Amino acid sequence: MKLRLAVIGAGTFGRNHVRVLSRLPEVELAAIVDSDIAKAQALAAEHGSQAFSSIKTMPLLDAAIVATPTVTHEEIAAHLLHSGIDVLVEKPIATTAAAGERLARLADEKGRILQVGHLERFNPAVIALEKALTIPLFFEVHRLSVFTPRSLDIDVVLDLMIHDLDLVLSFTQAFPEEIRAAGISVLSNKVDIANVRLSFASGCIANLTASRVSVEQVRKLRLFQPGEYISLDYQRQDATRFSVTSAAHIGFEQLPVGRIEPLEAELAAFCDSVRQRTRPRVDAWQGSRALQLAEAILDKIKEHSAIVAETIRSRAT
Repeated sequence: MKLRLAVIGAGTFGRNHVRVLSRLPEVELAAIVDSDIAKAQALAAEHGSQAFSSIKTMPLLDAAIVATPTVTHEEIAAHLLHSGIDVLVEKPIATTAAAGERLARLADEKGRILQVGHLERFNPAVIALEKALTIPLFFEVHRLSVFTPRSLDIDVVLDLMIHDLDLVLSFTQAFPEEIRAAGISVLSNKVDIANVRLSFASGCIANLTASRVSVEQVRKLRLFQPGEYISLDYQRQDATRFSVTSAAHIGFEQLPVGRIEPLEAELAAFCDSVRQRTRPRVDAWQGSRALQLAEAILDKIKEHSAIVAETIRSRAT
């Protein structure tokens, strides 16, 4: 029997979810929900689905994708979980880590699946890197995007960097002991560029840069571990390992990488979790942990900004 799913939110993210779900053979796209009913109706007509203006009027389904603005995630996801519906909520899981943890507890109490849309966990290159992981010593990560009006309700740390924060936490299996961060606003009233240095008890260091005002799009990660480093390109979905093979020779090899659209892999994995009642690859507790780290980074950015402002004032007098 096909799983009956709803997509909540008919914006850019919602449309992508609808596009992929409509081609999964064991899924019935039963509802598309958006407060802008005309937008929902247009998208539903394209994919042979039904449109609704509210989650309170849609039929009871097996599962739902929440692809609405972050400020609405907790309310919508909580309503769905209380209704007995399994949920995949886009990242970040909520506006605060505390809200994310409330959703995680609710999902556990209700025995529901709650997956968070940290898409890079399903990138084939990331999966290949995980298989080659030994002892992480140093990360260098760049995630740069050209400016768009999308997601300006949240800082670049929550918009872009949180993908890499989730991955670093997953790879290290630890929370950093020290956080240093700086960030500035450029074209919005939120932080548009951020640079972060994380130090772990193991001695591992992670340097991360995220920008949504770049002139080019870059999605790259380099991981250094004993005797080798691995260079990963999220966009190309490839990973290259460089290693010391002898005293005078450095070898390199392409890691074997499967070919699948990460969103398709993510949605297929969610559907498998719903059918088999297994914990998702990125559960609500992990999503909340990444958000907790993002909040700590934003606090450090505020501290740094206050120091910079005081320096400017003192030198201007």
